[in-house]
Amino acid sequence: MEKQITIPLNEVEIIDLKTGDRVLLNGVIYTARDAAHQRLMEYLDEGKELPIPIKNQIIYYVGPSPTPPGQIIGSAGPTSSYRMDAFTPRLLDLGLKGIIGKGSRNDLVCESIIKNQAIYFAAVGGIAALLAKTIKKSEIVAFEDLGTESIRKLEVKDMPLTVIIDSYGNNLYEQGPQNYLNSIQKK
Repeated sequence: MEKQITIPLNEVEIIDLKTGDRVLLNGVIYTARDAAHQRLMEYLDEGKELPIPIKNQIIYYVGPSPTPPGQIIGSAGPTSSYRMDAFTPRLLDLGLKGIIGKGSRNDLVCESIIKNQAIYFAAVGGIAALLAKTIKKSEIVAFEDLGTESIRKLEVKDMPLTVIIDSYGNNLYEQGPQNYLNSIQKK
């Protein structure tokens, strides 16, 4: 079953999402990769206001390829999430409610997801061109000098995602293999 979710996320939606749920995401999300996250941390360290809203928002770890003529955005597949692990807990503490990427997260991120009742979604790597078709608007809103790692504001319609870590700390990357092994042992 797929669940339709619209941004901004609310607490009821978040606690209702469970590991393995398939989601079709709608609304405005923001992009940020390594270099943008580093700058966001510098802003916080200097006491500056962040250039994007964080509270109840979602950040997609993506650096889209150049935009072809006549299109909204280039291919937009997820970046490996572990590269943002050092920055993620601080943003979750500021009210960030969702993260989209690929791959596992460290224990500190998992603990912060539970503490802040947030959610970690995975977008399927390898289908970047298809994911780009779910993006209806794209605009650079911060750090344009970073090129592909600039922060963008994206409007998405029915972006297909899977809940990997839910607000209770259940982790599909840990549970999935064990569930599979249990199912074949029962046969």
